[in-house]
Amino acid sequence: MNAVSIVIATCCILVITYRLYGTFMTAKVLRVDDSRPTPAHTLQDGKDYVPTNRWVAFGHHFAAIAAAGPLVGPILAAQFGYLPGLLWLLIGAVIGGAVHDLVVLFGSMRRNGKSLGEVAREELGPVAGFCVGLSILFIITITMAGLSLVVLHALENNPWGTFSVGMTIPIAMAVGLYYRKTGNLLVTSTVGFLLVVLAVVVGPYIQHTVIGEWLTFDRQTLALLLPLYAFFAAALPVWLLLAPRDYLSSFMKIGVFIALIAGVFIVNPVIQFPAFTSFIHGGGPVVAGPVWPFVSITIACGAISGFHALIGSGTTPKMINRWSDIKVVGFGAMLTECLVGVMALIAATALHPADYFAINSTPEKYAALGMTVQHLPELSQAIGLDLEGRTGGAVSLAVGMTYIFTSVPWFSMLSSFFFQFVILFEAVFILTAIDAGTRVARYIIQDFFGELYKPLKRVDWLPGSIFASALACLLWGYLLYSGDISSIWALFGVSNQLMASIGLILGVTVILQVSDKRWHTLTCLVPLAYLYVTVNYAGVWMIKNVYLADGPGHSVLNATLSAIMLILGVIILLSAIRKWIDLWPKPLGTAPQRPTAEAV
Repeated sequence: MNAVSIVIATCCILVITYRLYGTFMTAKVLRVDDSRPTPAHTLQDGKDYVPTNRWVAFGHHFAAIAAAGPLVGPILAAQFGYLPGLLWLLIGAVIGGAVHDLVVLFGSMRRNGKSLGEVAREELGPVAGFCVGLSILFIITITMAGLSLVVLHALENNPWGTFSVGMTIPIAMAVGLYYRKTGNLLVTSTVGFLLVVLAVVVGPYIQHTVIGEWLTFDRQTLALLLPLYAFFAAALPVWLLLAPRDYLSSFMKIGVFIALIAGVFIVNPVIQFPAFTSFIHGGGPVVAGPVWPFVSITIACGAISGFHALIGSGTTPKMINRWSDIKVVGFGAMLTECLVGVMALIAATALHPADYFAINSTPEKYAALGMTVQHLPELSQAIGLDLEGRTGGAVSLAVGMTYIFTSVPWFSMLSSFFFQFVILFEAVFILTAIDAGTRVARYIIQDFFGELYKPLKRVDWLPGSIFASALACLLWGYLLYSGDISSIWALFGVSNQLMASIGLILGVTVILQVSDKRWHTLTCLVPLAYLYVTVNYAGVWMIKNVYLADGPGHSVLNATLSAIMLILGVIILLSAIRKWIDLWPKPLGTAPQRPTAEAV
């Protein structure tokens, strides 16, 4: 199997899906109407609710949802072979992820851009709303801390990376101010993109100066600086920092993968992995469980991810200019992320399996495999870094991308630079999810605690915004600084897909209210049935075979938290079924599809 055929097939499938299924979902199922104003117009406040060009909104949304998941997940799932991950990416994104992201975004906009927890409370009742809110707060805290750990490893004692990433902040603020004043998107985008590129190019020279010494931070210092940045990204007006930074970062993200796609077409590397490995039955050194259900747990972002529901009911619904823009922003961004995941899978499986497992396994586990590395010593020498035992997936992507280009004669002199550039690219990828995710956490906290103190529910109330932003940063910042996140990180995969199930549950509820045909609910019911069974089986498997079993993964705390999450999921589903039974006999498509100014 060669990589070019996979890329061509993937692009064809995604383009056809966007054109046909995306149009069907927006025009026929959700019946969007551009004659009606969106919440960005009816509640416009110049801070959170801001009508935004659809391509800027796409850039922000894509940058926010496409964090480490589509990069790391497919690389870890390569343990099973190239075919399970590829099939799940394509089927999951087309049937599940794109639909999930679209209906959650639409459902939030129908409720004035409210968070997933509040939407659940209004659609399913107070009990389900409380369970959803509790689940979201747990998941997003784990997510932000976990993603930040990846950034720490990329920027620790790395002045080049710290300078380049840090410069995106003042550049984004300048871009936001200039665009707000002139409205000229072309000039703003061009100048901002060139400045970001300049920051990346200048980075290697900065590290040898006094500035480089100032920007050489240890892990503890970075663990304080990242939440501090996230606080300002969450508290400041969305147009000033968060949206322009995510928008500019998306150029870098998409640009790197366009370069990778071009490299694949030029080099046409052979996929060295088999379709299936011997680890599909479990017991692998990277993922402990069998291919099902764990391929669908390991690969979340890129196929379907509950984290997307937090972004789709957080910052994005407050920025949509027209209802039809949700096809580009919600549906289109998910399919683009699927392509990112496929390219990451190609980068991993283009490596020799022995080299892949040497990077992603601990020395003890790798020794038990009885494999011998093939090209890794040469790659380590060219890059100038010992690559063995660097688990987690991030290094595998950089090594895989570098390896693809090694057949180009003049590339050898750029190997080290390219490797570091990809590591930096991954850090930028993840940071854009951290700032947007923290802002979403701010909304969730305001909704959650707003039940006790009503003014907190007002997103335009400055003291409430500052308090919620600070609390969100404190929660995940503490886990990041203390390192406690490592004890419960394994919960993230299961809890994240449980959140995606909740998003699809709300999707069914919304479709029952707005669609004129009952069978349209199958667009959400089919992926919901698969994902709900998968996530519950995976959760029970982890409790039985890892958390309560003798071994290094034994943890009563993890078992308890997993059980709580699964019970919350059952309560939410039962509440939804009661709502569906109530909605089923009512007239079709009679519910209002938008927030009205009078209702506000």
